[in-house]
Amino acid sequence: LKPFCLRVGQFSAARAADRCDRVMQIRQVVPHLVRGASFQWRFLPVEGLRRRSFSSASKVVASAQEALKDVHDGATLCIGGFGLCGIPENLIEALQQKGTKDLTAVSNNAGVDNFGLGLLLQSRQIKRMISSYVGENKLFEEQYLTGQLEVELTPQGTLAERLRAGGAGIPAFYTRTAYGTAVHEGQNVIKYGPGGAKAGDVAIMSQPRESRDFDGKGYIMEKAIVGDFSIVKAWKADERGNLVWRGTSRNFNPDCARAGKVCIAEVEEIVPVGSLSPEEIHLPGIYVHRVVQGKGYEKRIEKRTVSTGGDIKVDKRRELIVRRAAKDLKNGMYVNLGIGMPTLVSNYLEPGVRIELQSENGLLGIGPYPPESEVDPDLINAGKETITMIPGSSLFSSSESFGMIRGSKVDVTILGAMEVAANGDLANWIIPGKMVKGMGGAMDLVSADSKVLVVMEHVAKGNKHKLKPSCSLPLTGKRVVNRCITDMAVFDFVTEGPEAPPTLIEIAPDTTV
Repeated sequence: LKPFCLRVGQFSAARAADRCDRVMQIRQVVPHLVRGASFQWRFLPVEGLRRRSFSSASKVVASAQEALKDVHDGATLCIGGFGLCGIPENLIEALQQKGTKDLTAVSNNAGVDNFGLGLLLQSRQIKRMISSYVGENKLFEEQYLTGQLEVELTPQGTLAERLRAGGAGIPAFYTRTAYGTAVHEGQNVIKYGPGGAKAGDVAIMSQPRESRDFDGKGYIMEKAIVGDFSIVKAWKADERGNLVWRGTSRNFNPDCARAGKVCIAEVEEIVPVGSLSPEEIHLPGIYVHRVVQGKGYEKRIEKRTVSTGGDIKVDKRRELIVRRAAKDLKNGMYVNLGIGMPTLVSNYLEPGVRIELQSENGLLGIGPYPPESEVDPDLINAGKETITMIPGSSLFSSSESFGMIRGSKVDVTILGAMEVAANGDLANWIIPGKMVKGMGGAMDLVSADSKVLVVMEHVAKGNKHKLKPSCSLPLTGKRVVNRCITDMAVFDFVTEGPEAPPTLIEIAPDTTV
């Protein structure tokens, strides 16, 4: 082509472009030039062609059944959601009806016994779960301990990053998370044999991770996850698959969406192309292949927590612990509070202290529990409790959340423990063969350079010691505890250099040494 001087009938390319709504580049104009009977080039209006191309390229399908038509036995599915928040209810139900079996499900957890992915566990369609948290799903735990289900327990942040890396074409990466633990050493049971955990019958063990030192610290290598299909849930989509989420329902959904060879998204509302402004799109449509509008959403809430407007009733021993922990929080800090007792700490801040609470499922700036009239199933914390947001809050995906955590942007992490060793080792996620809760985000949280505070009762049931010379349970992290606050005392730990005993720095008012 002569430099922008090609004649089109009586018009130059530049003049022809002026007839469009916007100036087009030559490479956009040329495909729409056709030969007339007199062999003179003539220009066709592009607007109609553009509209037809958008219409013919719509990614909307008529039903969940059609969207899942090529999901086959033995497929690996990356399934979005956190607890029951942001799960693809309609697609999961359609999968159950389809009867596809021997599935590998990559999902942070597996819902509850009779809802979410729990439905596919009930129907025995899942062969392997790759998850971070078993939680309160008794069926999940039972099938694992009795040898009916393969379970690859993975730290929550590592899981999110494995999905993100899979979608970004990165085959593997190094992380400090889980260094020195059973994950690193290949000591996790993936599948028990027919005799189950009680008989100690192990069929499949996890594989050890390759490790390497960077700047004097140990890292392990984790491989990316690429699924055959991604099955996700969003709030809105346009016909080209651009997705928008609301509240904390974003969580793992964008990371799962990117990681699948084929992404199927169910949404509450489908809008025409152009209805969403570019600034509000959370996931570009390039990642999404099929869109289906869901219906009849139940949106169950695992832990409906509401504000009563009165004082919080807390056991006196626990109140002593959380009041003391609150004194370690200074104005302006970013803080992550684990589930259980740690969530109470923010209620006892010193006067004039304002902190921002970070939640692993994608929220910075957690507010108080809502009144009953403001309960929102799309707004929960990492403990699956309903919450509110404060002015200045922000929302993001699970992988970005753990980027903040691994990058040590969080100042303080407060979490509970089953055992703490004299050298600062921490164990809080499993009792092998008996109780399987999963590590959730704890391994990621304690592997960063944030200050780690453990809050716990001094002894367990039966007056069993929780502060021990060494941990007997599988570790969450090696030499990671900076301070342990119990109902009897406060201890500081040495986490760098040669190992040394902890230091007793305070005792409770009713305690003697």
